[in-house]
Amino acid sequence: MEKLKVQAITKRYGRKMILNGVSFELQPAKIYGLLGRNGAGKSTLLNIITNRIFATQGEVKLGDQNVNNHQASLGQFYLMSEAELSLKHIKIKELFDGAELAYGNFDFVNARRMLTAFGISEDQTLAKLSTGLKTAAKLTVALNVNANYIFLDEPTLGLDANHRELFYQELMRTYGERPRTFVISTHLINEVQQLLEDVIILNQGKITVDEPVADLLARAYEISGPADLVDQYTQGLKILTSHNFGRIKTVTVVEKLAEQRVLPDQVKIDHLDLQKTFTALTNGGIEGE
Repeated sequence: MEKLKVQAITKRYGRKMILNGVSFELQPAKIYGLLGRNGAGKSTLLNIITNRIFATQGEVKLGDQNVNNHQASLGQFYLMSEAELSLKHIKIKELFDGAELAYGNFDFVNARRMLTAFGISEDQTLAKLSTGLKTAAKLTVALNVNANYIFLDEPTLGLDANHRELFYQELMRTYGERPRTFVISTHLINEVQQLLEDVIILNQGKITVDEPVADLLARAYEISGPADLVDQYTQGLKILTSHNFGRIKTVTVVEKLAEQRVLPDQVKIDHLDLQKTFTALTNGGIEGE
């Protein structure tokens, strides 16, 4: 597998800038989270990578090959997105046959096992399935298709808690048996945190974070205590969010805390999870002041 390189991608619709010079790389056999608020450009970016729409500027390369209209490269990509729901009158088994025709070596045995676990018959049509079961059927295709880069755009849409857990288990099963690169774009950040190795955060059309999840969370903190002592301890730090509850103040920061900072006895420091870190980094300004 070769690495995928997104280089200075810009996308405009008229005067509206959707993506602004987006660059990053995807390594073979890793699980990435692509996170962003509504309208951040995540779906647009995934559609550009997979050649469904075209960038205004920039390019996408697989190794040294520009993927634009290059079928051998594009044959290594698979995008599962809400847009595919337009195939509502097709039967599930026809989706499987289509994946076999387009990519070859589709894992029919595992796909049928997954359908049974989700409670779906391969003779059913998408039109007769609930939103959640449509998603489950499409996930079954995505996890069994013969592609090296699998892009999952809101892969838990409509799934209940049990089926979301089943999806996460099946993802890790297939990743363990045949490591490929998965990119998961979702709003259920807490649920996927344990699956992700790296995280890419898209905010206002630009990449603001591109690093291992562990590295990001190692410097993501919530600091709370008496307001004057919190202000004293955080002097010189970039405060991302700030809330006051009477005399108690709680702030978030995402940066390394120098060891020489003296922590007052009444000030508490906790690490943030990925959801709170994402919220702090994309909130658009200090809150609660």
